[in-house]
Amino acid sequence: MIANIKMAWRNIWRNKRRTLITVASIFFGVLLSSFMTSMQEGTYSRMIDNVVGFYSGYIQIHDSAFWDNKTIEYTFVPEDSLIRTLNTQEGVTSYVSRLESFTLLSFKNNTKGAPLIGIEPEKENQVSKLGNWIVQGQYLGNGDNGILLAVNLAKNLGVNVGDTLVLLSQGYHGVSAAGLFPVKGILKFPAPSLNNLGAFIDIHSAQDFFTAPDRFTSIVLMVTDYSEVNHIEQSLKSKIGKHYEVMTWDEMDPLTKNMIDADRSGGYIAKAILYLLIGFGIFGTVIMMIAERRKEMGVMVAIGMQKRKLSAILFYETTLIGLVGVLAGFLFSFPFIYYFVSHPIPITGDAGKAYEQWGFEPAMFFSAQWFVFARQVLIVFLITLAIYVYPLVRTYKLKLTKALHS
Repeated sequence: MIANIKMAWRNIWRNKRRTLITVASIFFGVLLSSFMTSMQEGTYSRMIDNVVGFYSGYIQIHDSAFWDNKTIEYTFVPEDSLIRTLNTQEGVTSYVSRLESFTLLSFKNNTKGAPLIGIEPEKENQVSKLGNWIVQGQYLGNGDNGILLAVNLAKNLGVNVGDTLVLLSQGYHGVSAAGLFPVKGILKFPAPSLNNLGAFIDIHSAQDFFTAPDRFTSIVLMVTDYSEVNHIEQSLKSKIGKHYEVMTWDEMDPLTKNMIDADRSGGYIAKAILYLLIGFGIFGTVIMMIAERRKEMGVMVAIGMQKRKLSAILFYETTLIGLVGVLAGFLFSFPFIYYFVSHPIPITGDAGKAYEQWGFEPAMFFSAQWFVFARQVLIVFLITLAIYVYPLVRTYKLKLTKALHS
């Protein structure tokens, strides 16, 4: 076997130009497919960061019946074991508690229904950067008795900063909930759908309003990277028990997930075309190599070499060319892409302004996750090995007399 590999290595460098052309095809295939995949995954990662950062978080923990019913009755008091689990769970960077229920908000003759969300103001601002979207007034402080309104809700109610709202709802276990809250600030989110989101008050004020002391409807978790979400979800489910429900961002926001999946499918088609071009480039080189060496192979068979051994040598030649190409592609693409991970490509002009209006950074981002490189290296190498079928068939169909006279 070692002798066959040595012979194959010498053979591929007998025609350096042909070998270099093949290696270059594989090299650029790995580089371009890695670059495209890295840009896709980096963009998806930043998009998800922005979307979940506005409100939902990467993971939420609820009472097991809350998500299907979404009423104040399905709140919970966090057990000490749950808090210990969240504090020690690898990959969780921060978490914040919320108490949310539907409420009627009234000002003069205007009444609107909207979610009322009790938050921990300081921690919430660290997690979702809620204070960044204040366009009028001020953000809440811990223990504040004011209320923040989404801009469309404020317009519909006809209120401004300093006006006082009447809030009516149903509290925990059916008690009546009523209160007066001065408008402290108005929020305008980059995503238009969020501007109808609702109203925010301090978590303790919400617990008093709904007569639900120490109770929450959800705990919102942020994680180090979106690719770790499913792993963290499974880990939490195994630790915290069945009376809690753990949901990921894509379960809570299927619209964004479907949009990403559709875009990823388009990327698969583009990469499939790229792989076809790479495959045909390598295949053309292999056809040329077999045609040029037909007489040589005939002579080798004539002097006693078995076709099986000749086929093995051609297999090693194909494998070695593939290895050289994919290794060169990986060794170049890793530092090349890693540079763009640290230096995103800025988007300027009208496109950049559109990104900013939606709250996204105007840039093309890249990812250096291991699978970005591993998948491309593996796929291109498998394409190279698949092409070996042609020399294999040609070797076993080799007609000695025709080969010697070619």
